[in-house]
Amino acid sequence: MAYRVIQWATGNVGKLAIEAVEAHRDLELVGVWVHSAEKAGQPFGGVTATSDIDAILALNADCVVYTPLLGQTEEVARILRSEKNVVTPVGWFYPKNTAGIAELEAACREGGVTLHGTGIHPGGITERFPLTLSALCTNIRHVRAEEFSDIRNYQAEAVVRDIMLFGKPPDEAAHSPMLEILGSGFGQSVRMVADALELTIEPELRTSHEMAVATKDLDTPVGLVPAGTVAAQRFTWQATVDGEPRITARVNWLMGEDLDPPWKLGGERFEVSFDADPPLHVVFHGLHPEVVGDDLDRNRGLLATANHVVNSIPYVCDAEPGVKTYLDLPLIAGRAIP
Repeated sequence: MAYRVIQWATGNVGKLAIEAVEAHRDLELVGVWVHSAEKAGQPFGGVTATSDIDAILALNADCVVYTPLLGQTEEVARILRSEKNVVTPVGWFYPKNTAGIAELEAACREGGVTLHGTGIHPGGITERFPLTLSALCTNIRHVRAEEFSDIRNYQAEAVVRDIMLFGKPPDEAAHSPMLEILGSGFGQSVRMVADALELTIEPELRTSHEMAVATKDLDTPVGLVPAGTVAAQRFTWQATVDGEPRITARVNWLMGEDLDPPWKLGGERFEVSFDADPPLHVVFHGLHPEVVGDDLDRNRGLLATANHVVNSIPYVCDAEPGVKTYLDLPLIAGRAIP
């Protein structure tokens, strides 16, 4: 029998998750919850969407794919208590000792279900793949997971300009909330890798936020970025031992290469590197659009995120109740075309 799935929110990742559920031989879409009244009553994947939380939670379903812009602990706890498993790319990758985790664990036990956070970065590049590759190494001295992306391919103008603060003066962008917002995920990723490698790190992570400005006016898919305003940002989270970096997670977001300082993108990609015996350097291509502004509704990174979430569903539904991470679940695999 197929696992019955509810899609929670229909933004860019949510819409792709619906596609992935429909393509998965072991899953069936049975419900869609939407935030806005305008979307309520519209069809998504052959299912009529609703904005009524009571109605959606009353459905007979095995799992909820939870993809709002930001996760809400109380909301997730309510879903879990309704006896539905939850998979999500918005957090809870490795929520050990984080705020709200006791409530979520209790909700899992009450509902007899599982919560699992997964995705791509964080949610894959930063922890799942480094941990897999670490089995090839001894004497691991440093692990680095890094993203290099052209942020012009991110189809969310309000987020890029008003939250990420691209196109703003450097003194304004210096107060960006992104280090904290992203840090809730990347911090968990770094700590997961440290614990799995049995590395005792210092309690506080070392963080940094660097910026570069446009050297000319940039006409981008998310609007004009004037010369002298922020057109590139780099965020870093590092686990240290005796002040020395041992695990690094980093994102590099650039709008082209007309920048000061003259940062170079060098091609969109993800990298995972080990300073170890033997040293390893793995580059992931194919997770970014081939052309700036090309087919942004199906941004490959968002597609990979949705797929990773959806492919986790059978394993999460079969797991013991509780908050589960990659360290608790078996190998997760996709499905071939029959």
